Amino acid sequence: MAEKKFKYLSNEWAAECTKRFKKELTPEQMKRVTSSLLTVYNNCPDGKTRSVFYKITNGVVDQVSVAEGAPPKAEFSVTADYDLFAKISRAEVKARAALMSGKMTLKGNLVKALRLSPIMDRLNQVMSTIPADF
Repeated sequence: MAEKKFKYLSNEWAAECTKRFKKELTPEQMKRVTSSLLTVYNNCPDGKTRSVFYKITNGVVDQVSVAEGAPPKAEFSVTADYDLFAKISRAEVKARAALMSGKMTLKGNLVKALRLSPIMDRLNQVMSTIPADF
């Protein structure tokens, strides 16, 4: 039987992300970080703007949620086009490389964001294993 595919940026996809992050990433692998990140996706295929909110407490991803409209507040906010985030979610592009390329804009402390980029790469590696329709 084929593995279920999730619609990228759907609530089901976000729930699957949360489940897999908790199962596959230890607090030690996540450096026991406490932070929040908002990724803002411009130019989604349907023309809308969406955001994904990640809440991490002591190295555990507590929440992944998708929203349209006014996004929640986060320690960091990264904005880019849907296509770039899709490549990052498939682990085709590293988050740090995308940020340094100027194709993303960051709100928040750049030095801390760069220190946290290996953690984001771990999240993206797990995310890339989720079968998704982009």
